Amino acid sequence: MAAKLKKGDTVIVLTGKDKGKKGEISAVMPKDNKAIVDGVNVAIRHTKQSASSQGGRLPVSQPIDLSNLAIVDKNGKATRVGFRMEGDKKVRYAKSTGEAI
Repeated sequence: MAAKLKKGDTVIVLTGKDKGKKGEISAVMPKDNKAIVDGVNVAIRHTKQSASSQGGRLPVSQPIDLSNLAIVDKNGKATRVGFRMEGDKKVRYAKSTGEAI
């Protein structure tokens, strides 16, 4: 099945401790059915100092299940994603507005 959410999409969290937060998808893991969203599901990781970073207590975004995310349409509300053919191309569209994403 084609991925409904992709890297770069703006999404809103539907359930959990971060319910209502919006963010942009930075990575998608289709095999695990999870995505990493900037600023959502943040955990503090204690990292050792290295040549590239100072180390310390660093906030890191953890993966969140795709079922807990919904794409945000132009009105700023959550919507579901559908697929349709426009000419000879398959495009994603917002089900609430019918507009191509």
